[in-house]
Amino acid sequence: MKRFTAWRRRPWAGYAVVLAALAAIGAIYAGFTPQNGRAEAAGIAQAQEDLENGRQLYNKNCASCHGQNAEGTKDANGKPLAPSLLGVGAASVDFQVSTGRMPAMNPGAQMPRKRPIPEFDVNIKTDYHDPEQREAAEKKKAQAEKNLADLRAYIASLGGGPAVPTADQVDPDKGDAAVGGKLFRTNCAQCHNFVGSGGALTGGKYAPPLDSDDVTPTQIYEAMLTGPQAMPVFNDTTLTPENKRDIIAYLVKTREEPNPGGNGLGRIGPVSEGLAGWLIGLGLLVLAAMWITAKKPKKLKKS
Repeated sequence: MKRFTAWRRRPWAGYAVVLAALAAIGAIYAGFTPQNGRAEAAGIAQAQEDLENGRQLYNKNCASCHGQNAEGTKDANGKPLAPSLLGVGAASVDFQVSTGRMPAMNPGAQMPRKRPIPEFDVNIKTDYHDPEQREAAEKKKAQAEKNLADLRAYIASLGGGPAVPTADQVDPDKGDAAVGGKLFRTNCAQCHNFVGSGGALTGGKYAPPLDSDDVTPTQIYEAMLTGPQAMPVFNDTTLTPENKRDIIAYLVKTREEPNPGGNGLGRIGPVSEGLAGWLIGLGLLVLAAMWITAKKPKKLKKS
């Protein structure tokens, strides 16, 4: 007891007690929060790795046209060759790349929809009967989905912009098809036709068809949000997220409607139907009349 009392009265004893207390607090904290700290560090490291993968994919597939820093490029006369990607957002990247419009192989008046390049082809067939083929296809699809997500994240990190819509925002079952039909006819039918069959525009451009199952609800929403190519931007003040979902519901329902007459004739209403009735129906009547009048009557037999 006397030794402890003598030790306690020494000048450095107070410092030793403080250091021991700090060490104990650190040990207790580390014991209670090791998993959270490691998980957070691992998450940061994974995010950095994903961004680096996105940067490498950009340099490989996009930088030759859009510039090393996504600032866009111009020709010798100052005419833009490829636009800047700063601030376009993840939604624009997802739309352009998932529809195969980018990377552009042969730039023209308008980039056509095509199958995405293998690195971003998320529509790979996976329903193989052979387990090995199915597993290999699923791995390729998962890698393509990751590549697309990493590229989106990299472009978004350069300047923000619209994000990819959530599953709830593009769910056609939660939209009002009747309201969507009115909105579509008001804002979209001038270019895309009343039922989304598409149509020609000026300067070699065109409004692509929307009546195919290949055009996903997410892509329709992203197109309205970002205004690709000749399409105007319908931001959330022009068409609210609910309005966009209603339009998606209308388009999906229109695809499911059958054509009772057989051929839909473009499904544009009385114009094509009247033309078909006039040319085909009246034409058949004229041919029938000509055939009847050209037939010579048989001579009556003498009694």
